[in-house]
Amino acid sequence: MSRKTDESADIGELDLADRRSLRRVQGMSTELEDVSEVEYRRLRLERVVLVSVWTVGSQADADNAMFELKALAETAGSQVLAGLVQRRQYPDPATYVGSGKVAEIADEIRVHGADTVICDGELSPAQLRTLEDRLGVKVIDRTALILDIFAQHAKSVEGRTQVELAQLNYLKQRLRGWGGNLSRQVGGRASGGVGIGGRGPGETKIEADRRRISHRISVLRSRLRDMDSTRAIKRSDRLRRKMASVAIIGYTNAGKSSLLNRLTGAGVLVEDALFATLDPTTRRSTTATGRVFTLTDTVGFVRHLPTDLVEAFRSTLEETLDADLLVHVVDGSDPDPLGQIEAVHRVLGEIGARNRPEQLVINKIDAANPDTLMILASHNPDAVFCSARTGEGIDAVRRAVESGLPVPGVEVEFVIPWTHGELINRVHKEGELILVEHRENGTYIHAWVYPDLASALENASE
Repeated sequence: MSRKTDESADIGELDLADRRSLRRVQGMSTELEDVSEVEYRRLRLERVVLVSVWTVGSQADADNAMFELKALAETAGSQVLAGLVQRRQYPDPATYVGSGKVAEIADEIRVHGADTVICDGELSPAQLRTLEDRLGVKVIDRTALILDIFAQHAKSVEGRTQVELAQLNYLKQRLRGWGGNLSRQVGGRASGGVGIGGRGPGETKIEADRRRISHRISVLRSRLRDMDSTRAIKRSDRLRRKMASVAIIGYTNAGKSSLLNRLTGAGVLVEDALFATLDPTTRRSTTATGRVFTLTDTVGFVRHLPTDLVEAFRSTLEETLDADLLVHVVDGSDPDPLGQIEAVHRVLGEIGARNRPEQLVINKIDAANPDTLMILASHNPDAVFCSARTGEGIDAVRRAVESGLPVPGVEVEFVIPWTHGELINRVHKEGELILVEHRENGTYIHAWVYPDLASALENASE
């Protein structure tokens, strides 16, 4: 059977009207009612039209994906004018939405006065070039959009370096040149009719740009290796002190920073925006028994997180690899929280952290649909429900985190002389205390501790 026949059989399941038209997604426009504010926003915000190809899943899934793209676009600083979805079996290899639909998108651009088109997918260099040539406006894909948001929000030297590395890796494959920039050195008998008088001055501008980008990438990777060494020293210091570590992970804008503030009073920036946190923040906390552990707020994940970003932020994401417990925060008010969980697990698998102990925390229950919470509870019976904004359920989260910390492997029972009070303090901070009694000749302790502390306690008890 020919490929054309196979495609017809597969696409036959799709509604003909869906395949022949672009479907407008309602609620896409971010036009404001206040005229003065609209005029102000038009001066500073790009006016964009969103375009998506719906290949799998239900219409609700397609709409949720488009509203997420809208949130990304607005976070980047744009004004969304319209959202268009086409039902296709797979994106067109030349124009993403199919050549016949490009003209319809061009009409939308003229009607709304848009200056940018954002496609919900990763466009190939050929698709990007063809769309820009035919639409006459700037075209960017989901990857470029996320990279731009990261560039705006990165504050630390390490964060900015990681973002620049990802941007250069993305740009390197998408350089373009025109006219004389395409001239190049050729041999004595050049093919294609380029001979004497047709030789270029040397390497092309594109080749020079690509060489400079490659050099810059090497410099940035060298800097990140130096920063990795510093981060590794800090991690080894925590390991040496036998300090348990907890990493707060989850989808972007799920409320991770708010939860960290509730649990530790960290005072981390909290903003209702995607990727508001890019630089990890680590704070110390203590359990009810006095055991010290660390809590780290990590960068949020998103569906189809660009591979270059995952690679560039690998050193930051390694905080999750070394964590004793992952606190996975989920936005309970999101239209598709189960999809968020799946997306986070996919990224954890990419960085090799899928097998880490995990505690699921369903956040924003004050704004969530009760039916959605019931579905989440049925799928995740061990999950804890809370609202970091109101404080509801935070005590349950704290208890779940404390119970999820690893228990030291050596059980000890000693009477420690009064002169070794510093060891008792270490037991409180590093171990799990079962029983403590003050006696005439010292302090009796029954606890779980790490081997080196167990040895020190044994020596002191003698």
